[in-house]
Amino acid sequence: MIRTVIAPVDFSYVSLNSLAFATELSKRAKARLIVFQALEEVESEEEAKLPLKNVETDLRRTLGTGTKFECLTARGDFVTALQTTGAFQQPDLIVMGTKGATGLKRIFIGSNTVNVMEKMKVPVLVIPEAAGFERFNNRANNRIVLATDLEELENDKALDILKEIALFLNGPKIRVLNVRREGTSLDFNKGMERNALISRFQPEIETDRATIFGNGIIDGITYYLDKNDDTALVAMVARDSGQLIQKHHTHEMASVTRYPLLVLHDTKK
Repeated sequence: MIRTVIAPVDFSYVSLNSLAFATELSKRAKARLIVFQALEEVESEEEAKLPLKNVETDLRRTLGTGTKFECLTARGDFVTALQTTGAFQQPDLIVMGTKGATGLKRIFIGSNTVNVMEKMKVPVLVIPEAAGFERFNNRANNRIVLATDLEELENDKALDILKEIALFLNGPKIRVLNVRREGTSLDFNKGMERNALISRFQPEIETDRATIFGNGIIDGITYYLDKNDDTALVAMVARDSGQLIQKHHTHEMASVTRYPLLVLHDTKK
């Protein structure tokens, strides 16, 4: 269950766009929203907090009294400061923005999105620069694509956040997408896992399956997304090991996706 959402900001368009997502999700989940700003050691705290005060004013007007929120700052390296804040606040979801699809070096605040996904075992919702909440909230774009290698999950609660977010959509649908090499077929265990994934979201959410044949995981997912225009969000599970979808695949997907990307972890926090 989503109780606390952290939204890091640097006051660029990219981070404010992701804050819009975090704000709407917090409202729908009735969750506490924390707007987080990392301060460089040389920054004047009083000057650095001025933009945050403007954000706070806007949120108070937007949210009214229905959603609790607070604005927090911490000094030091971004990821370390966020980890420290996260240890105290125990977020259920982190919402961050990305600057585009030209490689990991252009991710929001350098490579911080990748570092957060790597070092914090918290679901991360990555919002590309071009992804607006209006499209996400459009009934015509109501399908979530769960890209999976169909390996059994060690943590059977890893997908709870995905289901909760899906139910915020208008008429949500989930498609379990498997990318595998041409000429291969699913073994018994993977077939059972696919059936289990489909059953997990039913009957509340219409759920089906799809397969793309190809040699590259990210290429296969991108090919599917190019051919289907009803996608609202892509979800992947980051694994330390596995034959197909591993951590580096979720990192690469974060750098190329034009859709919001929900990165989950198959580990207990």
